[in-house]
Amino acid sequence: MILAYSPCPNDTYIFHAWVSGLLPDAPEVEERLLDIDALNGLAREGRADVCKISFHAFGHLRDRYALLHSGGALGRGCGPLLVTRADRVAGMPEEPGAFSGLSVAIPGRWTTAALLLRLFAPGLQGLRVMPYDRIMPAVEAGEVDAGLIIHESRFTYPDHGLAALVDLGEWWERLTGHPIPLGAIAVRRDLGEDMARRLDQAVRASLEHARANPMASRAYIERHAQEMDPDVCRRHIDLYVTDFSLDYGIEGENAIRDLLSRGEQAGIFPSSEQRLFWDR
Repeated sequence: MILAYSPCPNDTYIFHAWVSGLLPDAPEVEERLLDIDALNGLAREGRADVCKISFHAFGHLRDRYALLHSGGALGRGCGPLLVTRADRVAGMPEEPGAFSGLSVAIPGRWTTAALLLRLFAPGLQGLRVMPYDRIMPAVEAGEVDAGLIIHESRFTYPDHGLAALVDLGEWWERLTGHPIPLGAIAVRRDLGEDMARRLDQAVRASLEHARANPMASRAYIERHAQEMDPDVCRRHIDLYVTDFSLDYGIEGENAIRDLLSRGEQAGIFPSSEQRLFWDR
C-alpha cells in the first residue's frame, strides 16, 4: 500500500511513527515523499492509496478518493501569501479586479493556494506554475510580478526583499469566518470502509505519538527538511499541525464544504454527489 506525503516538517512529524514501525496495529505502507504539486499528480493518476493532497485537487478527485478525518492541514493564520518585491509594492493594484494584468508564479494549478487566488481575483490570467521553492527567487529576480508562496516561505520571504500584497488566508477567514482548509489526507474509495477506518486510526495514532514523544521524530524531520533552519522548522510544525489535524470536527468540516462549494460555483471543478468522508 502506497502512503504518499510531502517532505515538509508538518507531514514528516505526523507520519514518522507510522512509517517507522512504531504503531504495531497500523497497516504496512510504502512511503513516497513528494512536493504537493507532485502529490496532486500522483493522486490524479490513481497511483497512491493514501495521499496528502490539496483540497483543490480533492475537488477534482471526489469520484476516486474520500477524506480521512485526521492528518490534514487546516487552521487560522496559515494561508498562502501573494508577495512582490518590496520596492514594487507602491505600484501594485489594491483591488482584486485590477490584478488581471499581473504575472504571478503559483506552486501548482491544483494547489489550494491557486484555488484561493482564483476565488480572490477571478480575472487573473498570467499564472506561471513553478516549484514552490523557486517562486521567491523568481519574484526577487523580476521574472514575475508576484508570487504565491506556501509552506516555510511564509516565514522567510522578507529575507528575499519581498513584501506581502495579500494574505489569502486572512481574506478567506474574513470572508467566511472559517479556518482555511489547505491539505487533506485522502484514501482511495475502492479500498473500502474497513480499511479506511484502520488508516484513519493509524494517522491519528501517529500524530498522537509525535505529540507524546516530540524528540522521537526529530532526526527524520530534519533529514527531509534538508537545510531548513531549525527554528523555521519548529514554527512550520506549530503553524500547520493543529487540533484540526487530529480531527476536523464540525468546524473543520464546515470550512471544507464551504471551500468546495465555492470552487463548484466558480466553475473551477465539477460538483459531486459523493460523500466527502469515507463514513459520511
